[in-house]
Amino acid sequence: MYLHQVRYKLHLVQLFLHPRYHTRGHMAPWTASDIPPQTGRAAVVTGTGGLGFHDALALARAGARVIIAGRNPQKGAAAVEAIRRSVPAAEVSFEPVDLASLETIKAFAARLRTTQGSLDLLINNAAVMAPPRRELTVDGFELQLGTNHLGHFALTAHLLPLLRKGSQPRVVSLSSVAARAGALHFDDLQSERGYKPMVAYGQSKLACLMFAFELQRQSDANGWGLQSVAAHPGIARTDLLPNGAGAASPQAMIRRFLWFLFQPAAQGALPTLYAATAPQAKGGGYYGPDRLSETRGHPAAARMPLQALDEKDAARLWVESARLTGAGF
Repeated sequence: MYLHQVRYKLHLVQLFLHPRYHTRGHMAPWTASDIPPQTGRAAVVTGTGGLGFHDALALARAGARVIIAGRNPQKGAAAVEAIRRSVPAAEVSFEPVDLASLETIKAFAARLRTTQGSLDLLINNAAVMAPPRRELTVDGFELQLGTNHLGHFALTAHLLPLLRKGSQPRVVSLSSVAARAGALHFDDLQSERGYKPMVAYGQSKLACLMFAFELQRQSDANGWGLQSVAAHPGIARTDLLPNGAGAASPQAMIRRFLWFLFQPAAQGALPTLYAATAPQAKGGGYYGPDRLSETRGHPAAARMPLQALDEKDAARLWVESARLTGAGF
């Protein structure tokens, strides 16, 4: 049942071991210490653990006012407490939102519009990966597409008024190396005809990437003043695999016993932080790690899958996402 998933993970292991993958070297190593001062900037980061936690920690350390958005209040409170222990002066808080529920997304954005005068940064980070059986969001979407793409599409739409009031606002959308093999199945976006966990995940992460590119085109066309940037973490040690596929799944076993192949979550967060803060990061750009076929290393320009550059499909995805979510830009 999981054979295709095991093959996918073994392919990634081979990429780590193959000698022809070397550092691309065209960009000087960039670390969290290179984040410019973020004092006065307000940021929303989705996700309470893993990459999202390290995004929030680094931004708070740089002086940003950070709102961690997630569905688990206990994990959110623990993340806030951990950041405050590390950065006693941090301006960090938690707000509940479930990206698998359009109602909670709308409510979250409504609360922010009453408490925040503007928003400078939105990091669309939270994700679900490869649940073994097809699951649905509250609104009836396939869970991975619904959470990873449609939830963030709706969130960005609802927060656009605040972002347009921000100072040099940026939206960062998280993709994945899995997007390389991804395809948009417009005749079966919700995987109703046949569910394969990694196929659905690849589609959702390709959708995130194409959304980032189309958001930049829409901003340019409509004068929104946004920088929309995409990033991917390579392969990082987070709980994404065991949380999605299950602790006993082949993916989780690879994560557990071949842990040394996965770079630390703080390292995996660097491309996102580069996309979110570096003056060199460009709207419509895509950033990932610079070594071993972009599975680890420091931020660099990522290779864009050819299918992600299809502007016709991106425009179609935009229209379909707006129809499904009822969220208009």
